[in-house]
Amino acid sequence: MAETNKYLDTIRQYETNLKDADIAEKVNEIISKKFDENNNEETYKKIYSCIDLTSLKSTDSKESIWKFTEKVNEFEGSTDVTNVAAICVYPNFVEIVREALTADVKIAAVAGGFPSSQTFIEVKIAETALAVANGADEIDIVMNLGLFLDGNYEELSEELDEIKHACRDAQLKVILETGALKTAKNIKVASLLSLYSGADFLKTSTGKEYNGATLEAAYVICTTIKEYAAKNNRKVGLKVSGGIYTTEEAVRYYTIVKEVLGEEYLNNQYFRIGASRLTEDILKNLSI
Repeated sequence: MAETNKYLDTIRQYETNLKDADIAEKVNEIISKKFDENNNEETYKKIYSCIDLTSLKSTDSKESIWKFTEKVNEFEGSTDVTNVAAICVYPNFVEIVREALTADVKIAAVAGGFPSSQTFIEVKIAETALAVANGADEIDIVMNLGLFLDGNYEELSEELDEIKHACRDAQLKVILETGALKTAKNIKVASLLSLYSGADFLKTSTGKEYNGATLEAAYVICTTIKEYAAKNNRKVGLKVSGGIYTTEEAVRYYTIVKEVLGEEYLNNQYFRIGASRLTEDILKNLSI
């Protein structure tokens, strides 16, 4: 019981009894007041540099991922727009990206039984370690939703901690799957447990099984990141993912981050958008 209490004690340091209606109202207020001032080409360019360009299809192959990486290489220096932040692929393609990549872009890999997280912890650790050994700079894993919803915070947190250890020097992005968590309270508690367990980024969604990112979920995660940083002097990032296809949608998330966390988070060290089609829409809006 004493072991469990350290997780509950961490959660009790924060206000978690959030009302979804209140969150929605705050988000609407921010967007209505601040969206227009951020909806400009300078913001589009900054967002582009924060994209994790993603290919997570069952049809991915060595050849398709090589070509996918070459497009990123070709973009490097071709315009005044800074390249994407990272290329995100399945772990078995990390080595291909590493071999093909010449651009100054990070390599991210999903791991840990993505997208369900339903496999043995030994497999999750091995998959993470192999991806890092093959050249991944960043690892995106899904938190164990079954453990969370059962209230088994100890096993959940220990699992995340072991995966974090397997990352070595690579950054760990913990996917909360906010569409499954549903409520603001669940999202905040899941965020706190992930941060306690060493997450470098909190990510909204996989975009696979449940609803993707929402502005409300992003707001809750941002406020949690802000509170956690104030108490622990450790800054972590936010990655929004799942269903973000248009520049306008991306600017809305940018606006939430700017208003809650501030300008210092508006770079690819602390803000990412996981997307496969967003780059095309941004370049179209920039007439490139």
